[in-house]
Amino acid sequence: MTRRIGLVVSLAVTVVVGFAIWSNSTYRFPGNQQGYEPKQPIAFSHRIHAGVNGISCLYCHSSAEKSRVAGLPSASTCMNCHTKVIPDSSEIRKVANALKSNRPIQWVRVHRLPALATFNHSAHVNAGFAWGRCHGPVETMERVRQDQHLSMGFCVSCHRTWQNTPPPIDSVVWAGGGRAPLNHLESSTDCSVCHQ
Repeated sequence: MTRRIGLVVSLAVTVVVGFAIWSNSTYRFPGNQQGYEPKQPIAFSHRIHAGVNGISCLYCHSSAEKSRVAGLPSASTCMNCHTKVIPDSSEIRKVANALKSNRPIQWVRVHRLPALATFNHSAHVNAGFAWGRCHGPVETMERVRQDQHLSMGFCVSCHRTWQNTPPPIDSVVWAGGGRAPLNHLESSTDCSVCHQ
């Protein structure tokens, strides 16, 4: 009797997981935060900054080409422009107050991988991949949202696609407009690359 119950439970789990994989557009696996768009402490518009004004992602996320994490700009980085550009805005006053009181702005994290996985921004930025491949059309977003599901399958699919192949010209445009100086990509599908 116990063996039969175990078999029924195993079958049920298999059916549920199979259905979830088949209909991934409607069912979300744990950790899938695709579409997550939290309210931030300051109403920062990526559409205005990165889109309309064309400010390079690397101006604010300056550690992205040198570090595993992209980092967030300090209030002083914002005030480099905003001491002159709309300094009387209520949102800019929040930034100025954070700088004056020497307190970092408590941004709400949007993109988060499970603790068992790691992602190295500098490896991807220096390989020349455009931000939009993972982050979507940030330059059109008033408030940043998680555009992709960032599952293991998403990453592995990309690594398989570009493994030891020349990247297409449109995939190697840097945020600042330059080109990656590569002949081929070396994207491994070895587990230890992301699971260290």
